[in-house]
Amino acid sequence: MSTSASTLAFVESPVQLLNVLEWAYARGTAAGRPLDAVPSQRARRAGREPAQAQPDPGPRRAEALAPLRIVVLPPTDPMSRGQLRRMAALARDEGYEVLWQEARGSRVAPLKALAALARDVRAARTVLVGDPFSRYVQLLLTLVRAEELVVVDDGTATMEFVAQTARGERLVRWHRVGGGGLPGRVRELAYAPVSAAARRRFVPAAGSARRVEVFTSMPVTPHAGMTLRTNDFAWTRARFGPPRLTRGTDLVGTSLVETGVVDPDRYLDAVRSLALEHGATRYFAHRRESPEKLRALSRTTGLEIVRPDLPLELIARRGPVGRTVLSFPSTVVHTLPYALTGTGVTVAVCEVDPAWLTGSASPRARGFLAGVTDTARDVRRLPARATPAAG
Repeated sequence: MSTSASTLAFVESPVQLLNVLEWAYARGTAAGRPLDAVPSQRARRAGREPAQAQPDPGPRRAEALAPLRIVVLPPTDPMSRGQLRRMAALARDEGYEVLWQEARGSRVAPLKALAALARDVRAARTVLVGDPFSRYVQLLLTLVRAEELVVVDDGTATMEFVAQTARGERLVRWHRVGGGGLPGRVRELAYAPVSAAARRRFVPAAGSARRVEVFTSMPVTPHAGMTLRTNDFAWTRARFGPPRLTRGTDLVGTSLVETGVVDPDRYLDAVRSLALEHGATRYFAHRRESPEKLRALSRTTGLEIVRPDLPLELIARRGPVGRTVLSFPSTVVHTLPYALTGTGVTVAVCEVDPAWLTGSASPRARGFLAGVTDTARDVRRLPARATPAAG
C-alpha cells in the first residue's frame, strides 16, 4: 500500500463489502460521492444520465476518495471469492480503493498479511470490521489505535455479537459447538487472550475517547458506549432498480444444513413443501450451499437453482424478482424489506420446526432462529412445515 488511509475497512464476505458501501453512503464521509454524481441503473439502461452527472475526473477522483481504503480478506471457497470480486469491482466503480489481501490458504499466509497491513492499521483513525468473530480480525484489532471502531453488518451474527458484548461474554458464533478434542481446546486456550482483548475493544471504558458504532439492519439494542446506526440500504436503492416483478414466487436458500444446524432431509422436505404450496419456481442459493445439496433440491423439487454472483439484496433490487420472496430465518428477512421498500414485493419467512435441528446443533440454535423470525419487520410469517422424520 502507498499512503495510509484515515479510514480502513476489513471485509471477508460480499455482504460485508456491500455494507461498507452502505455505511460510507449513509455517513456522508469524504470517501463517498453524492447521489447525483453517479448515474442511476435505470438511467444507464435507458442510455442516458441525469443532467447533473459529472464526467469521471480520473486521477483527481481517486485522490478525493483516498480517506477510505477497503481491504478484502477473501475466504477460500470459490463462490464467496467470485462474489467478492464482483463487489470489489462495484466499489472501485464508486471510486474507492480496494486491496485484495490473501490471508488464508497456508500457515504463513496470516502472518504475511498481518505484516503487510500493520503500518496502515496503526495509522487509521477509523477502522471498520465486518466480522468481529473472525480470528484474523481479532488479531488485527490488537494493532488498532483508532479513535473509532465500526462494526458493519454481517447479518444475523450481528445480533449475537451485540448481545454477547452487552453480557460481557466471550465472542462465539451462535451455531458453534465445542469440538476438536484436546488439540482444539489447546488452541482455544492459547487464543483466549487475543479474543478477550478484542472483546474489550468493543466495550470502551467509561470516559474513554474511543467510539464504537454498529451499522446494521438487524434489530439490536446497543449497550453503553456503543452507537447504533440503521442500515436501510439507501445506497442500493439509489443505485439500482426498481426491479421488474415476475408473476412467480422466489425461494431463498440458507446454509443451515452446511453449518450443522438443520437436518438435510428435513430441509429438502421443507423446501419441497413450500415450493408446492406457494408455486415457487426459482431457488436463490446461499453462497455456502454445497453443489450436492443443490443438485438434490433441483432433482426433487423441480426448482430452477440460481447461484447469484452478488449479494441477494442487489440481485433482488436489480430484478427481475418474484412478487413474493420466501425465506427461512436468515439475514435477508431483515435486509430485503429495506432493499425492496416501495416495490410491491412481499417477503415471507417460514419458521424452523425444532424437530428439524440436528443432534449436534448448538443449544442456542432454537431460540436464536426464533428470535430472527420474531423480530423481522414488514414480513409475512409462515408456520413451520411438517416434514416426515429423518431416517
